[in-house]
Amino acid sequence: MTQPTPLIASAVDLDAGPELSLDHDACYRAVSTRDARFDGKIFTGVKTTGIYCRPICPARTPQSRNVLFFPSAAAAQEAGFRPCLRCRPETAPDLGAWRGTSNTVSRALSLIEMGALDEGDVDALAARVGVGERQLRRLFQRHLGASPVAAAQTRRVLLAKQLIHETRLPMAEIALASGFGSIRRFNETFQQLFRRPPSALRRAGAPEISAGPSGEITLMLRYRPPYDWPAMLAFLRLRAIAGVETVDGQVYSRTIALDGAVGTLSVAPAPGADALKAVIRFPRLSSLPAIIARLRRVFDLAADPVAIGAQLAEDPALAPLIAARPGLRVPGAWDGFELAIRAILGQQVTVPAAIALAGKLTAGYGAPLAADAARPGLTHVFPTPQRLATSDLTHLGMPGARARALSAMGAAVAADPAILAGRGGLEDAIARLRALPGIGEWTAQYIALRALREPDAFPAADIGLLRALEDETGRRPTPAELLARSERWRPWRAYAAQHLWASYAPHAEAKPAKARAA
Repeated sequence: MTQPTPLIASAVDLDAGPELSLDHDACYRAVSTRDARFDGKIFTGVKTTGIYCRPICPARTPQSRNVLFFPSAAAAQEAGFRPCLRCRPETAPDLGAWRGTSNTVSRALSLIEMGALDEGDVDALAARVGVGERQLRRLFQRHLGASPVAAAQTRRVLLAKQLIHETRLPMAEIALASGFGSIRRFNETFQQLFRRPPSALRRAGAPEISAGPSGEITLMLRYRPPYDWPAMLAFLRLRAIAGVETVDGQVYSRTIALDGAVGTLSVAPAPGADALKAVIRFPRLSSLPAIIARLRRVFDLAADPVAIGAQLAEDPALAPLIAARPGLRVPGAWDGFELAIRAILGQQVTVPAAIALAGKLTAGYGAPLAADAARPGLTHVFPTPQRLATSDLTHLGMPGARARALSAMGAAVAADPAILAGRGGLEDAIARLRALPGIGEWTAQYIALRALREPDAFPAADIGLLRALEDETGRRPTPAELLARSERWRPWRAYAAQHLWASYAPHAEAKPAKARAA
């Protein structure tokens, strides 16, 4: 396959690069040929209609002089264009939080996706990513062509539009589930943007179906292909905690807890689409945006595997691994605290041993689901920081120091729930993590890789990575040698690590390789 035509000027410094510049002629060629490789990367604003489209829109291609190109849906919407009803921009692969432009912007977008601007302002958001408010606005304009507030508003509108098309929920429930503060604001926004009420966007005929007390909603989570679902499922199956997670056939399910409410969800490939199908059962509809955001992080749906693989394949050692698994993703974590506890349990033990301990921990200290919420194999939510902070865990069959580390981690997160949230850059994150009890360099890098979604996190001392790079004589690189070699893999070292783990995993799972044990 030929590489896509470069559309956007790249920069060595991912935050201090030049002003974003789209090549009009290259973009127009992509739109004229309906090249799916650019879906989610560019959006076309049609000046004669006031509509913005995906590059694969089936409508007649407008003349070049009548179009403008934008790097994000938010930029198109902020410029005054409204979403196309035919190609439905809300169904494009969401690459907004992809780390191909600015690390700071990607962290801010992830926080926006988790609701940072629903309860806070841009000043607070900027503080969380370690820059000033004016600098954050400049970075958003440079890399997305839109402000942080516009990005949040566009995400809210597109989620609502997706729910209108993909569910039969009543409009009042869609307004709540997509993050609008009121049905009046929801109606006004759609009237202004689409020149019609939201109900007019839905095909008439089928009756409305409420989410009910369980809050059941089914929707699609799009990604940019290829996607190695078997590898993702194998990773999750090996690490499934009894009572919290199950893998049955092609379906991954788990229990979830947010702000005191509990529920379950299931995820499986959507037949005939570049998407995962999620069935979410959660009693609080207003939590849906946060749940979707977490699912996108768990399944690494914002990645562009073609671009990442192209860079990593420049290393002869990685090239055959990329060719063998072109759609490999980095599995994320549902919850930072849960991942930190998993990582501590997995220090110097095998995967089965670590997961057995996690199961005992959950059975003893996790809250059981109510009978009407439980599903086959899903009986408990993972223990809370407060519960582990005040419990004696020494009887679980682990060294006393490790049991104390678990309780100390619970106490630290209970005192500061944001302590495991992404703030600042990778180096700052590693320093903050290493200050926590029981967290060394390897554990900090692993938490950053999976929970904080840092694409350049790299546990260079991991025995699995060292074994994967053994030469024909059996010599392994030292951690220092591996760290030096990994410089050429930046800023995608987490993906390089995942490829190395995957290449070694078939014959190494029974051995105590620390990263695999978490």
